[in-house]
Amino acid sequence: MGLFSNGANGAQVPLLAVEDESCSSGGVEGVVDDKGEKAYRSSSGGWRSAFLIMASEVFERLACFGIYSNLIIYLTGPLGQSTATAAANVNAWLGAGFILPLLGAYIADSVIGIYRAIIYFTVLYIVGLGMMTFSALAYSSSSSSSPPLFVVIFFFISLYLVAIAQGGRKPCAQAFAADQFDIQDPSERRSKSSFFNWWYCALSIGMALAYTIMSYIQENLGWVLGFGIPCACMVVSLLLVLVGSKTYRYSARESEKNPFVRIAKVFIAAAKNWRRSTPSTFTTKEVQESERSSYKIKFLDKALIDTELSENQVGEAKTILQLAPIWCTCLIYSIVSAQTSTFYTKQGSTMDRKIGANLQVPAASLSSFINIGALITLPIYDRLFVPFARGITKKPNGITTLQRIGTGMFLSILVMVVSAIVENIRLRTAAEHGLVDTPGATVPMKVWWLLPQYILFGVSTAFVYVGSQQFFYDEVPAGLKSMGLALNYSIVGVGSFLSGFLVSAIEKITSPDGRGSWFPINLNEGHLDYFYWFLCGLDVIGLFAFIYFSKSYIYSNGGIVDVLS
Repeated sequence: MGLFSNGANGAQVPLLAVEDESCSSGGVEGVVDDKGEKAYRSSSGGWRSAFLIMASEVFERLACFGIYSNLIIYLTGPLGQSTATAAANVNAWLGAGFILPLLGAYIADSVIGIYRAIIYFTVLYIVGLGMMTFSALAYSSSSSSSPPLFVVIFFFISLYLVAIAQGGRKPCAQAFAADQFDIQDPSERRSKSSFFNWWYCALSIGMALAYTIMSYIQENLGWVLGFGIPCACMVVSLLLVLVGSKTYRYSARESEKNPFVRIAKVFIAAAKNWRRSTPSTFTTKEVQESERSSYKIKFLDKALIDTELSENQVGEAKTILQLAPIWCTCLIYSIVSAQTSTFYTKQGSTMDRKIGANLQVPAASLSSFINIGALITLPIYDRLFVPFARGITKKPNGITTLQRIGTGMFLSILVMVVSAIVENIRLRTAAEHGLVDTPGATVPMKVWWLLPQYILFGVSTAFVYVGSQQFFYDEVPAGLKSMGLALNYSIVGVGSFLSGFLVSAIEKITSPDGRGSWFPINLNEGHLDYFYWFLCGLDVIGLFAFIYFSKSYIYSNGGIVDVLS
């Protein structure tokens, strides 16, 4: 017996649900309840359902970042990898975890449905973390100073099982929570506008707990417990999702034709007719809007020639293709963000981290200040800035999502400037005290010097990450909401891979003879400040490219031309 049965309209619904006593007026279009019947506003959806999924996500982030935050320390410590190799491995794992949502979204939107995908991938998550705990236990039981090969292999297998699981679950959970709000209802539409801010607040709470509590446990109580607690957190996460199954709204569109196939047919038909001219009789809304776009995609209109495809299908395909330039220009920001869990952490590990006589702050725990920065910014943005801006611009969100993303990108330039200056001060301090050639020595400079770059980066994520989540969710067709969020997450994934490639390339260029690297094992001999200035330059280029494409982007929800000034 599976988790679902077939209800009305062919929609899959969970078997764990119990009967609702009654349904009042206020039916919600396009969704069904846990029994496959018409969903009613009074008994389903809204904050009551979204809150359970958000609470589940707090535990998922605690589990994921409980691994991620200190992964470079585990790789360079117990597994004995070099700094550059470990940083590349961390970026590769992070990249996989953020690219795999594309696969997870496809499976959810086209094969098994969003709710079932959440359940299945969460179970896989638990299995992967359980295996990781076992690998740490096997290493701790070994008498060898270096880990046995089978332990290393088993660890990386479990690590990538976790990547697959979190990649599959990530877009589904957020899309499913956002789907609990009906945009046709004015009150729920306003709630949905705030949802993405509070969703990221929930994630930030989980990440902050991971960076502080889990980092301390891993460095002071051992890696077995440090990996075992995240496994337990995912069990709690699964239970929270299941508890709310009777209150959720489930899409009634799951029985419709595969949306990927529907859109793919447009590209295939357009390719077949690429030599033919588009008749002047095609004056659809989508065609007219494409004329206004700076990066015209009129060739897709050829899909309407001698085919049974609808104008709506062509419009959906154009919407997807129009996202490509925005997606590409956001990559540089994700390259910058990848440094917070690699080189930022390694920097902190070389500095004075003592509080009082005995307590030493784990270097990875400083990343919690990213989340603190976001947690401070988001309520102010949602409760103060949005109402103020709404009164001026008359836009529901105060400013457009692209303007919000662009603001965060500008802040990331400042982050890199601050990072480069602080690292230069750290290097000069090490030189002044004769510690350049002393690996493992503590530079007499308080780790709190790193706080401005962490907090400022947290503020920028409140603009970029939340803005891009809402942008990609809103702009994709109705049947592809998980894919829209997966596209957003894939920006981080591809950016992490590019960051790893960039680090490897700079490593080879700056140390052709094995010396002079910007990223040596002993960071006091390196030049992370040069790397940060380089990233600052990339950030500037990325911002200008983003502004160029954003100036004439055509929003799918109303065809509003967004001028990013």
